[in-house]
Amino acid sequence: MLKVSNLKSQTSNLKILIRLPNWLGDVVMSTAFVSAVRELYPASSIDVIIKKELAGIASLVPGLRKVHSFSKQENKGLAGVFRFGKKMRTEQYDLFFNLPESLSSLVMGWATGAKQRVGFGKEGGFFLLTHHYKKPKNIHRVDEYISLLEQFTGKTISNRQVSLQVQKPGKPITDWVLVNFNSEASSRRMPIEKAKSLLNLLTNHFKEVEFTFVGAPKEAPFIDEIINGAENIGRIRNFAGKTDLVSLTHLMAGCTAMITTDSGPAHLANSVNTPVIVLFGAGNEHNTAPYNTHNLTVLRAGKLDCEPCVKNTCKLYGIPKCMQLLDDLLIINALSVYLPHA
Repeated sequence: MLKVSNLKSQTSNLKILIRLPNWLGDVVMSTAFVSAVRELYPASSIDVIIKKELAGIASLVPGLRKVHSFSKQENKGLAGVFRFGKKMRTEQYDLFFNLPESLSSLVMGWATGAKQRVGFGKEGGFFLLTHHYKKPKNIHRVDEYISLLEQFTGKTISNRQVSLQVQKPGKPITDWVLVNFNSEASSRRMPIEKAKSLLNLLTNHFKEVEFTFVGAPKEAPFIDEIINGAENIGRIRNFAGKTDLVSLTHLMAGCTAMITTDSGPAHLANSVNTPVIVLFGAGNEHNTAPYNTHNLTVLRAGKLDCEPCVKNTCKLYGIPKCMQLLDDLLIINALSVYLPHA
């Protein structure tokens, strides 16, 4: 077995496996970690484990040798997770980094037989790691991930950038804005009536701009309800359920700007340097806002004592009032920066 000190300093011929997070936004944010590993171990091979539903994103992360896609439905329970990890023992990994905070991911890493297994000491499974560290509090999630690598190697990572590799198209002939009012958490989703009024305000103010809604297939009915009866319907398009994650990322790279709730698509757009306006409600922007600050605007109402509650549902008001109270004028002004002639 290689000694830890050797793994920290060795830069050649290592086989490294990284268990990526389970949510789209977190996977995008973890690209900074992957990049840092690649920088510290430039001659090593890097493989990743990623949820099957998100596996397409891995094709946009440079420098990966192999992608292992994992399905909970196909590998049920801890026994299924163990069997999945055990299949990778033939790879003989030297290093395993665990980013999700789950016992199942720790079991998976242990089952791979990786010589050194590194992660945060949570979920009661720290004994499955050879090196576990304390997760820092009150910092951005990108910096949380990077801190794991810093604590293991003893080296400071100064170059931190979230990035997916796509070919940036030329400036579009007609300005068009992507719109995402969805979120997995209802507390971060735009309330229907607010969404309807905001859409009409946007299309009436920006008279030469097309607005394109995006979303997963299951979100299509929500978007249909927003668009139904909207003014200026000729400049509104609906791509919900019509793109996979890779084509969605390319779509984002080609638009003029994106207006979105606190959600995975916000991070996707930010990772390809598209101007993004993020509307925050329950989420904490200091921890989960898109990481690259260039071309980024973060807006929140800030009128309630409960902001941000970081809960997935709003128990206090039923609908996320923090989203309902967002200032329309601030949204218009923020988008105007990227649509100066509209």
